[in-house]
Amino acid sequence: MPAYDKADLQRRMTGAVETLKHDLGGLRTGRASTALLDPIQVEVYGANMPLNQVATVSAPEPRMLSVQVWDRSNISAVEKAIRNAGLGINPVTDGQTIRLPIPDLTEERRKELSKLAHQYAEKAKVAVRNVRRDGMDALKTDEKKKDISEDEHKRLDAEVQKLTDEAIKEIDDIVAAKDKEILQK
Repeated sequence: MPAYDKADLQRRMTGAVETLKHDLGGLRTGRASTALLDPIQVEVYGANMPLNQVATVSAPEPRMLSVQVWDRSNISAVEKAIRNAGLGINPVTDGQTIRLPIPDLTEERRKELSKLAHQYAEKAKVAVRNVRRDGMDALKTDEKKKDISEDEHKRLDAEVQKLTDEAIKEIDDIVAAKDKEILQK
């Protein structure tokens, strides 16, 4: 049984890219995005639950998020969780709805977010390179065990490198788009 598995390498590289997309989704840009509230946990019914399991989050306007809490008794817990999330957003409660006006980003904050986006991208690239290393190691193992020939090893080496290059390019494209979104006023 050969140690090299192209489908597994591809899946793992795609996973690194998807993780980057998820991480970047939580970064606040000038526009309201419901993904901004994804990491928030609310303490209700004696347990910590994701915000989206106790309320409906929507973006009715470009600079406003709306959180419709399902159970009236959880409103203060949801409001507290949002306030403590460190997003720099002040919730305004109106009945069972909590409105979150998204303030403008300062130039300094935009630069911090841009730097953070690049850190996330670097983490994703490292993950992709680790997958490449695993793939190359598997090919060496297969050649030593005589599962593949030297020529086959070279051909598959190029295949692994091509997968890596494609994943790195996708990461660069994603972070460039996010950077543009963050830095535009």
